[in-house]
Amino acid sequence: MDIFILILELTGAAAFAVSGALTGIRKNMDIFGVCILGLTVAVGGGVIRDIILGATPPAMFQNPIYAITAIAACFIIFIPNVRNFVSRSSILMLVTDSIGLGIFTVSGAMRAFETTADAGLVLPVFVGVVTGVGGGLIKDIMAGNTPDIFVKHIYATASIAGAVLFCILRAFAGRYISMLAATGFIIAVRLLASH
Repeated sequence: MDIFILILELTGAAAFAVSGALTGIRKNMDIFGVCILGLTVAVGGGVIRDIILGATPPAMFQNPIYAITAIAACFIIFIPNVRNFVSRSSILMLVTDSIGLGIFTVSGAMRAFETTADAGLVLPVFVGVVTGVGGGLIKDIMAGNTPDIFVKHIYATASIAGAVLFCILRAFAGRYISMLAATGFIIAVRLLASH
């Protein structure tokens, strides 16, 4: 695997795991519940992506580094002093969730291009959005919350727009620049929408 994409995906896994762990902490879950929610957000969308693309077993089972990164992030968040600080920080939840959404939307769209020769536009955008929002959707259901994609209109919309931007830029700017630009775009849209 390309080291650039691996680092990007591990960053996304850690960011999404923190966002899931914060949800668990706010729901007064124990360390097991916090880790399950963090792990679900970090790898859930990727599992759905791999099943759609026919890549089995999913990447998280082929390379446990994603799950290990997510669980490590959850344990760090659960340390009492850290937990007390982060549980009061609403901006941390927004930032980590936005970073995860941006990275995994773009990563999912890129994976669709790598898997399917004639991917077109619809498949990469669909797979990118599912990768970006899938884990969070499952996490929200497990935590008993209304999923963010149904109440935060700019959440899924930012993912869709970023995936389309990535597909367009990829043809002209190359994969690394287009991945970084589209990820930055999604993060910026989420942060601006929240503001």
